[in-house]
Amino acid sequence: MDYLINGAKLIIGLVALLVVIRLLGKKQLTQMTPYDVVYLLVFGGILEESLYDEKVSILLFLFSVSVWAIAIYVVEKVVTISNPLRILIKGEADRLINDGQINKRLMDKNQLEMEQLRTMLRKQGIFSLREVRDLFIEPGGDISVNQYAKYKTVVSQDINLENAEEEPTVLLIDEGQIKREVLGLIGKTEAWLYSEMERLGYVNLESILYCEWSKTEDFFIKTYDDTSNSKR
Repeated sequence: MDYLINGAKLIIGLVALLVVIRLLGKKQLTQMTPYDVVYLLVFGGILEESLYDEKVSILLFLFSVSVWAIAIYVVEKVVTISNPLRILIKGEADRLINDGQINKRLMDKNQLEMEQLRTMLRKQGIFSLREVRDLFIEPGGDISVNQYAKYKTVVSQDINLENAEEEPTVLLIDEGQIKREVLGLIGKTEAWLYSEMERLGYVNLESILYCEWSKTEDFFIKTYDDTSNSKR
């Protein structure tokens, strides 16, 4: 009998989850917000409790799942009507880079390090921060990038030009700290880095927020003076 009851609960839970997913529309996993993750965790808790607690009858489980589904549906409808509530519950995109300027405050707010940002950019086929004009981090954690026009591949394709191959960049200075292990990987020394920075007019390395380098593109540097601290 217990097997039948648990089987029935699983079927009810599966049907309820499918119904809610259909009500929420066609959404990819990468488009999920922290709120979407929370309601899935709550559903998992309800299902687990009902399976392992014999006191939870099928009717009580059905009631709990119904309340859960209705609450989600109501919230989804409310956030489409009220923009402040949508921002409060689901969040909104943060503009981490605006016209080439890094917003350090928003970077810290989203607990993002420079190397993490570079990793996210590489996944989109962008290997240098110099190419990025605007960058948004979406509520679900993905990034949206607007490149400078001269770096968009469609431009060179339209005029039938062949692009020269570019070496990948490496991060040499991150928030004033020299990445010594990276210098070792590329066969360079700290003395070389200090010499190059002095040549470019950067005496105090602690003032450098971001410094990348490649054999083909040379240095790309952003200091703390180049950052923006706007709220959005």
